[in-house]
Amino acid sequence: MAEVATRRVLIVLPALNEEQNVAAVVTHVRETLPEAGVLVVDDGSSDATSLRAREAGATVARLAVNLGVGGAMRTGYRYAVANGYDVVVQVDADGQHDPDQVRELIDGLDSADVVIGARFAGRGDYKAGGPRRWAMVVLAFVISRLARTKLTDVTSGFKAAGPRAVKMFAQYYPAEYLGDTIESLVLAIRGGLVVRQIPVAMRERSGGTPSQTPIRAAVYLARAGLALLLALVRRRPSVESADAA
Repeated sequence: MAEVATRRVLIVLPALNEEQNVAAVVTHVRETLPEAGVLVVDDGSSDATSLRAREAGATVARLAVNLGVGGAMRTGYRYAVANGYDVVVQVDADGQHDPDQVRELIDGLDSADVVIGARFAGRGDYKAGGPRRWAMVVLAFVISRLARTKLTDVTSGFKAAGPRAVKMFAQYYPAEYLGDTIESLVLAIRGGLVVRQIPVAMRERSGGTPSQTPIRAAVYLARAGLALLLALVRRRPSVESADAA
């Protein structure tokens, strides 16, 4: 792995209707990592998300329609490759991910290609219940076996990707539901990349309305299983093909 200190870092914030939160998150990121680029991917918002992000000093890529987090992050990875960034860190625009922990994710890239900020690894008191938690446990078990290392939070959106992963994700990053978490990890593992985790503490949303509802939580288990199945049956990518592209 290349020295972290020599890499150019891009923080990507996928955002949908986060006008209440995005400026504070961008400001915190810029204060914590002044050397990093900050890209907000406005995923078809109907509010002032783009305006607030620009006012806070971020570069903004505005998608005409809502593509979901996977589509937003694929845009971020392609922007990174086009602009010479070596590392991409995904940070949610709702304030739940603590920018103070980003350097820990980046430092983890010394021995991995993808580093997950794990909520259930002994740090913080984040809890999930019901079908959503059951799905998380099952998915963590299966993907840990694939990765040959213990992973406790494979649906975390707080992740850092090193140079090899950035190139692969710019080409192949999945845009389907849960593709940005489950399928992207399976993609990385099957492509020969090293996936690790570090414990992080998550925060409550700074404002606005969370997307999760009891009905959506009940559907989560079936969709998560389908996402894993799709990830396992799709063509295996390779780092070499991403480099050639």
